[in-house]
Amino acid sequence: MKLSPVRIIIIMLTVLCCSCAMFGKNKEEQPFNPALIDKLVPGQTRAADVTDMFGAPIQVVKMSNGNAYMYKRSVAKGTGIWLILVSFGNYEKQYDQLVFFFNNRDILTHYGASINADTASYGFPF
Repeated sequence: MKLSPVRIIIIMLTVLCCSCAMFGKNKEEQPFNPALIDKLVPGQTRAADVTDMFGAPIQVVKMSNGNAYMYKRSVAKGTGIWLILVSFGNYEKQYDQLVFFFNNRDILTHYGASINADTASYGFPF
């Protein structure tokens, strides 16, 4: 059986257009609750209160006048498409970061918050 040029082209296009698509999401821990951050009062909130609200910090930095507790969470989203000859991918990771500064008596002096993890988005892989 002889294949016509049209059939050969159709077979080639079918093989080339075979693909696999992928969507993925990865969360490190649970996101921070912004309502808890609003409850913090510098000069009144204790280090124990912060650990009750947010759990154990990922890092404690000793400073000359106290400590700093650091928290970090992330959300990553990715998309990809694999064709037989070429692949495309997109990956985005955003972070929530909290840093609390305590004096020598473990009283909160100030803090910083960056809540961006929920802004991670799926995107076109090209």
